[in-house]
Amino acid sequence: MKKLLKYLKDYKLESVMGPLFKMLEASFELFVPLVMANIIDTGIKNADQPYIWKMCGMLILLAAIGLTCSLTAQYFSAKAAVGFGTALRNDLFRHINSLSYREIDTIGTSTLITRMTSDINQVQSGVNLVLRLFLRSPFIVFGAMIMAFQVNVRAALIFVVAIPLLSIVVFGILLISMPLYKKVQKQLDRVLLTTRENLLGARVVRAFNRQQDEMKKFDEENSLLVNSQVFVGKISALMNPVTYVIVNGATIILIWTGAWQVEGGIITQGAVVALVNYMSQILVELVKLANLIITISKSLACANRISAVFEETSSIEDKADAAVLAANAGDAKEQPAKVEFASMDFAYAGSSENALSQISFQAMRGQTIGIIGGTGSGKSTLVNLIPRFYDATGGMVLVDGVNVKDMPLQALREKIGIVPQKAVLFKGTLRDNIRWGKSDATDEEIYHALEIAQARDFVDGKDEGLDLMIQQGGKNLSGGQKQRLTIARALVRNPEILVLDDSASALDFATDAALRKAIRENTKDMTVFLVSQRATTIKNADQILVLDDGNLVGRGTHKELLDTCEVYREICFSQLSEKEVREHAEA
Repeated sequence: MKKLLKYLKDYKLESVMGPLFKMLEASFELFVPLVMANIIDTGIKNADQPYIWKMCGMLILLAAIGLTCSLTAQYFSAKAAVGFGTALRNDLFRHINSLSYREIDTIGTSTLITRMTSDINQVQSGVNLVLRLFLRSPFIVFGAMIMAFQVNVRAALIFVVAIPLLSIVVFGILLISMPLYKKVQKQLDRVLLTTRENLLGARVVRAFNRQQDEMKKFDEENSLLVNSQVFVGKISALMNPVTYVIVNGATIILIWTGAWQVEGGIITQGAVVALVNYMSQILVELVKLANLIITISKSLACANRISAVFEETSSIEDKADAAVLAANAGDAKEQPAKVEFASMDFAYAGSSENALSQISFQAMRGQTIGIIGGTGSGKSTLVNLIPRFYDATGGMVLVDGVNVKDMPLQALREKIGIVPQKAVLFKGTLRDNIRWGKSDATDEEIYHALEIAQARDFVDGKDEGLDLMIQQGGKNLSGGQKQRLTIARALVRNPEILVLDDSASALDFATDAALRKAIRENTKDMTVFLVSQRATTIKNADQILVLDDGNLVGRGTHKELLDTCEVYREICFSQLSEKEVREHAEA
C-alpha cells in the first residue's frame, strides 16, 4: 500500500484539508455534551429560560459549523480519492501495456481485469474513508475520554478500561480478517475467469449444448466465493456486537456509579448525562471505526494485489536508443539478410522444454518465406519472435543485421506489419481500424490497401464506405471480412517485413490465391512471412520452412522439399492428390 501512496502526491492539499476539517467537526461535536450539562445543571435547575434558549442557540451554531466542516471534508476527501483512483488506474493500464506476452500469459487476463476494476475501486473507497474517518474516529474516542476526565476523574476511569478492550477487539479482528479478504479476491478472479470464458465462447457452449455444465461450473466457483465471503463476513460481523456489549456494559456501570455519586452530592445530574453522551459518542465512532477497519482490510488486500502487478517487470528490455541502432546497423540495405535466425532456441515461461530448438535460416529482402507444419509445431511462436513479442532464450534473431534485443522496440515494430492468427478489430469506423496501421493514412492509401487485401469489393458494397461502423470485435462482419481488413491494416503502413500468421484461413481458395498474387505484385522489396496450414498457400514462396515439434526439419522450395523432406511430402499428400502435387512442383 505504501508504494501506491505516491498517487496522492498531486492531492496533498486535499489529503490534508479533508482530515483537518473532519477534526474540526469532531472538536465542535465534543463540546455538545458540555452544553447539555450546562442546560440541565444551570438552566433547568434554576428555571432560567433565557439561559436555556441561549444554550439551544449554541447547540444550533455548533451543529451548523459541524455540518459545514463535514461537507468541506467530504469534498476534499472525495476529490483526493477519485484523483488517486484515476491516476492509479491510468498508471496500471500503462504498466500492463508495457509487459510482454510472457508476463501477461503468466498473470492471466481475468486477473488483470479484476485488478484494473474491482481492486482499484475498493482501494479508492478505502482512501476516501481513511481521509474522512481514520483520524476523526480515534480523535473522538480519546477526546471523549479526555473530556470525561474534565467532567469527573473517578467516573472517567471507566473509559480507561473500556477503550483498551475495544481496541483489542477491533485490531484483533483486523489481523484475522485481512488474510481472508485476500483469499476472497483470489476467488473473485476465478469467478471472473469462468464468466469471461463462457461469454467469449458462448457460440461454442451452445453448439455443444453445454449450457448446463457451464452453469454448474459457475455455480461451484460462485458458491466458493460466497462461502469465503460469508466466513470472513461472520468474523467481521463479531465486531459490532462485541463493541456494543463492551460500550453498553460501560454505560450501565457509568449510570450506576453516577447515580450513587449524584445521591451523595459528588457529581451533578448534568455531568452524568454528559458522561453518558460521551460514552454514546464513543460507541457511534467505534461502530464507524469497525466498518472502516473492514473496508481498510479489503483495500489493503486489493492494494497488495495491485502492487504485485506493478512489481512484474517486462522480460522484454527496451534498452537501446536510435543512436545505438544506427551504429550497429549501418546501411540496412547493405545487410546480407533482412531477417536472420541464428541457432535460436525458445521456451515459454515455466516450461522445461523448448518450443523451438536450434532454428537457423536467412530471409533476404523481397523474399516470401512460407512456414508450414503440424498443429503445435511452433509456426506462430517463430514469427512472434521477429517483433519481440517474446525473447529468444538462446541464439539470436536479427533484423537488418542487428540483434532485435539491441533495437528500440518502436523502431523495430515500425518496420513490421503483423496480421495475427485471430482477427481482432475494434469498435469504431472502418477508417479508424485501418489507421491503426498508419495513423495519418489518407483515404486513397486505405483504398489501395483494401484492394490488395481483396476487401475493396465488400467495402464498396456498404453504403457507409470507410465510415462503416464496426462493432466490438467485428461482430457485424464475417470471419473472412475480418481477416481481409486486418491484412489491409498491416499493408497500409507499407512495412519492410509483413507477417501473415495463418491470416487467410477463413478465405476461399480463389480469394486466397488472388490475395497472394496481389501481395506478391505490390510488395516489391517487402519481406513476407506466410504462415499457413495449406500447402497451396505457401507453395510459390521463395523459401519454405517446415517445422515439426519445434525443429526445422526442412528448408527450400516446394520442388526441393518434395524430394528432400518427408514431413513436407506428407503434408502435401494429405491435402492434394499425387498428380496435383507434381503439377504444382512443375508449375
